Amino acid sequence: MVDYISGLNDPQREAVMHGDGPLMIIAGAGSGKTRVLTFRIAHLIETGIDPFRILALTFTNKAAGEMRHRIEKVVGTEARNIWMGTFHSVFAKILRIEAKAIGYTSNFSIYDTDDSKSLLRSIVKEMGLDDKVYRVNSVFGRISGAKNRLIGPDDYINNAVIQADDESARMPHIGRIYKQYATRCFAANAMDFDDLLYNTNVLFRDHLDILNKYQHKFQHVMVDEFQDTNVSQYLITRKLAAVHQNICVVGDDAQSIYAFRGANIENILNFQRDYGKDAVKIVKLEQNYRSTDTIVQAANSIIARNKNQLEKRVFTANEAGPPIEVIKASSDNEEGRLVANSIFETKMNESLTNNDFAILYRTNAQSRAFEEALRKMSIKYRIIGGLSFYQRKEIKDLIAYLRFTVNQQDEEAFKRIINLPKRGIGDTTIAKLSVIAAENQDSVWGIVSDIGKFVAGRSAIAIEGFADLIKSFMLLIDQKDAYEVASHIAKASGLLKELYDDKTVEGLARYENVQELLNAIKEFVDSPDNDDKSLSAFLQSVSLLTTADEKEEDGDNDKVTLMTIHAAKGLEFKNVHIVGLEEDLFPSQMMLESRNDLEEERRLFYVAITRAEKRLTVSYAETRYHFGRLKMCEPSRFLMEVDQKYLKLSKMRSAPSRMDFDRPERDRSESTSTGSMSFVRSLAQKTAQRQAPQPTVTHTPSADFAPTSTADLAAGQRVEHAKFGFGTVKTVDVNGTERKATIQFEKAGEKVLLLSFAKLRVV
Repeated sequence: MVDYISGLNDPQREAVMHGDGPLMIIAGAGSGKTRVLTFRIAHLIETGIDPFRILALTFTNKAAGEMRHRIEKVVGTEARNIWMGTFHSVFAKILRIEAKAIGYTSNFSIYDTDDSKSLLRSIVKEMGLDDKVYRVNSVFGRISGAKNRLIGPDDYINNAVIQADDESARMPHIGRIYKQYATRCFAANAMDFDDLLYNTNVLFRDHLDILNKYQHKFQHVMVDEFQDTNVSQYLITRKLAAVHQNICVVGDDAQSIYAFRGANIENILNFQRDYGKDAVKIVKLEQNYRSTDTIVQAANSIIARNKNQLEKRVFTANEAGPPIEVIKASSDNEEGRLVANSIFETKMNESLTNNDFAILYRTNAQSRAFEEALRKMSIKYRIIGGLSFYQRKEIKDLIAYLRFTVNQQDEEAFKRIINLPKRGIGDTTIAKLSVIAAENQDSVWGIVSDIGKFVAGRSAIAIEGFADLIKSFMLLIDQKDAYEVASHIAKASGLLKELYDDKTVEGLARYENVQELLNAIKEFVDSPDNDDKSLSAFLQSVSLLTTADEKEEDGDNDKVTLMTIHAAKGLEFKNVHIVGLEEDLFPSQMMLESRNDLEEERRLFYVAITRAEKRLTVSYAETRYHFGRLKMCEPSRFLMEVDQKYLKLSKMRSAPSRMDFDRPERDRSESTSTGSMSFVRSLAQKTAQRQAPQPTVTHTPSADFAPTSTADLAAGQRVEHAKFGFGTVKTVDVNGTERKATIQFEKAGEKVLLLSFAKLRVV
């Protein structure tokens, strides 16, 4: 037997060996929580718990796979019998088993976000609503939010508060759209991601016999990343653990960063209250094994400012490590250049590889400057969160064929493939099929599969050919495995030939992508972990994949990683750059309406800091283009909240500028500590200035004031601005088609103005 106990510290050992009853493991960043959860499951099996009676819920398939692999090293192949996976994958499995109880068949489709939005667009159009008001992202977000709060269509329509909110948003018909969307999904024998949780709650609510079955089946329930659970997930796990009360939750309230998708931090904060203070065993994992002491203590100094949190103090026995470097750039493009330079120099000086580095940003839109800078220096990079392999058109086309072969009620799959490759079946004909189906109270497939009764002419021949093709595919489902069926469909449908005949570079890439999909299906079939080799089982596994679960396509893993901080959760890198640390960007302007919002942004910064193992660099820009306009930026308040003794001002910048660190030129070679203190004092002064009342600049334009052409504007010229008054042009800069001028005004001080917008009179 593998000795997994001796290598644990005391709190880890306590968590692993805890027996029955509710257990909450508060796991600080880098404290080995995955190891603890893994060994706890292994220990349960070693002490006689049947692995079939253990339920372990995670947030990514990758995490579940790694945990299962580790457990297998300890207890052998019995680990394969654990019910382990993401919330969505485990509950999808239960729903397939129990589908009949809620009116579905076991081969229901799972709509991804694109499928859901496509259906919503159709509904908005059919209802005659303005799609500029009922924007699909907004509609989808409101419906998703309602499902995560377990609010069904009828409850939504009858809730006066929700209706008033929709009215104020000028979208009073969301309830009608939601009801029609739910009806259409049900008719298509399809569920979206939110339905997998919503319908599991409905199943357990309306069928107590089924709930009782699973309550007694699962003797132990484990939940990873408990701080990220929403109301729906929390209620399911609480119901499942109600009989045995053996629920183990692992999480860190300081890393709760998903409120925007429904995560409820109260789930972990109130766990003791829910299960009884005396009944709950609490174990705190506070030793960080990942990061240097500097990084750990800096993170502590940040998160200590949050009021709503569980008490803990993370520490480490690791070396102190270098101070946190702060890079100030004059613009977002210069920030990209300085960060790329820093990566290159550190990589060369310390003999590191590209994959030792990560660049973390608040929003995906920030990646451009860093991509350009890295490309110029020939540094390879990968972007996490870009276009997923499974979201590419050619992949979705073949997947739609596979989905419709399995489930002929799948409306979205049908619309995608009926004229693919082109068969001469236009949108008008497709709309007519829907009308005929409604008139005959039948599905579209019911009409298509017997088209001769309803439609005549050339289109009927094309539709009949399509129906015969699908019927031939359906015959293979029970006879062949997923790979054999998919290979046949790719060829017989004509998709593969159409891509092969396209000899362009893009066409070749699309053809290779489809071949890669077939390779993935073959890998699924050949894997000993998959007992079910059917096409239906493969489609379920694919529909529940996240971006984090996908493999590197070209096999080259030596790349700098670019990603949002949200996507970086759970990952670690030797060297981390946190970029764009500016007010209104990080913290986001959209997250400053309440203390709860600000505390979540601070937790997000904490998560970003704790991704770093050895070296952490933060950076900000003084100017940044925002919606086509140049914006003056201020350093983030989070920079001021880090204990100043852990910061070091970087010397890697092009030239002193307007927002310098308030030190005379001769002092710029001061020691690290002195420079850091000056830097923090400067930030504090700027904050005080920002919070203090600012004098109002008033100027009455000259009687003859009229904007003149700035096409020939040059340094040294005197100008008048309607608001800022008189000033002298210091510089005129050209960036592509955009021209901006730096002007020293007599009363308003120095301003940078875009000449395409500024109304100036040349004096």
